[in-house]
Amino acid sequence: MVQFSIKKFTELNIKELHDAFALRSEVFVVEQNCIYQDIDGKDTVSYHVLGKKEDTLVAYARILEKGVAYIDFVAIGRIVVSKDYREAQLGHHLVRFCTDQIHALFPSQRIKISAQAHLENFYNQHGFEKTGDTYLEDGIPHIAMIKQ
Repeated sequence: MVQFSIKKFTELNIKELHDAFALRSEVFVVEQNCIYQDIDGKDTVSYHVLGKKEDTLVAYARILEKGVAYIDFVAIGRIVVSKDYREAQLGHHLVRFCTDQIHALFPSQRIKISAQAHLENFYNQHGFEKTGDTYLEDGIPHIAMIKQ
């Protein structure tokens, strides 16, 4: 069973920080063959959502307060599930946990994500709606999506 938790950057221990960066790199850089600057200065002002099975990080996302990524929206970014756990619908649990936490931390705030375009239907299931045209982010087609 995967257990989710949320922590501010200063609450993460060294292993959690290492594991988060390792999982993000494993999926976004290696698996997706995309060279980009993952560490962007926003981690220190984010909330970090950790999905662990025993002591292994298998899912991760970060939540950014309004004004950090977008002027008028709270954001969820770096949403990632380890390849070995995707078929267990863990991504849906991760997104639900994130949106529940945002509603608790930032009541009445709208949420915006920059989603990989092929995941539009996945995010639609969580109430996110596409806004605007498809754009390239680090060479991968993305779409902006908002949850009211």
